[in-house]
Amino acid sequence: MKIVIDAEGLSIKVKAGCDAILEGYVRSLKAGGRPLVLAEREQKLGKLGIDSFKPPTDFWDKLNQLPPVRQELAPDVRQALEKTLPDPQMEYRVVRRQAGLGSLGQQRFVAIGEWRGGYVAREAKAVLPSACVWMTGEVGYGQSNYEDAISSAVRSPDPFQVIQGSWLIRRLSPDSNPIDIQTLPKHSDEQMILQAMGAEAAHVHLGTKRHATRVLKDLSKRKANWLRDSANHMAAAVEKDWKRYKKC
Repeated sequence: MKIVIDAEGLSIKVKAGCDAILEGYVRSLKAGGRPLVLAEREQKLGKLGIDSFKPPTDFWDKLNQLPPVRQELAPDVRQALEKTLPDPQMEYRVVRRQAGLGSLGQQRFVAIGEWRGGYVAREAKAVLPSACVWMTGEVGYGQSNYEDAISSAVRSPDPFQVIQGSWLIRRLSPDSNPIDIQTLPKHSDEQMILQAMGAEAAHVHLGTKRHATRVLKDLSKRKANWLRDSANHMAAAVEKDWKRYKKC
């Protein structure tokens, strides 16, 4: 968030933003969580940037223009993709895709085909160990807790997002894409958005409900500006790494 604010993607101050995230997080932990459903209880949140929720009209054109994978897919990738297609025997082509900033460099393969009059797409992304494994100098394979986390979180799980072997499979479609916070209108209630983000973090942590009391107890002992200070330190570390990377 600190980096987004510095890039003028948000107008809210860092302290106010951190307070909003923490407020939503604590409130959700205490209440036991409640899924965010934009069409029902969270209509105010849904109206903040209605244009951002409209499916892009050129989604399939862009996907079909991605570079094709010319070599034969490894059996585990092919089986993982076919297992989640509506018909494993349907014809499809595979393209390469790059998306997001948090998983650059990970292998991504997208199977695209036509089924019953429309396009369908499934993406396979390589599952990597947590950075904590790298930090401790250990060797890890995959993320064994990922599927547990998404299935136990306080939300309606996406039936198309599953772990198949060493691959994360998910459905790609015009109406199932993340919303870029920088595309929201400038008049948006940023505090409400950040509170919702904090609540969503709590929804994941509530997957292990027995720890909620411990987390709340820990939060009560922390200094008032601990989250802002941590955000500033993290932003500085990321920017330092980025500058070092640019020199390589």
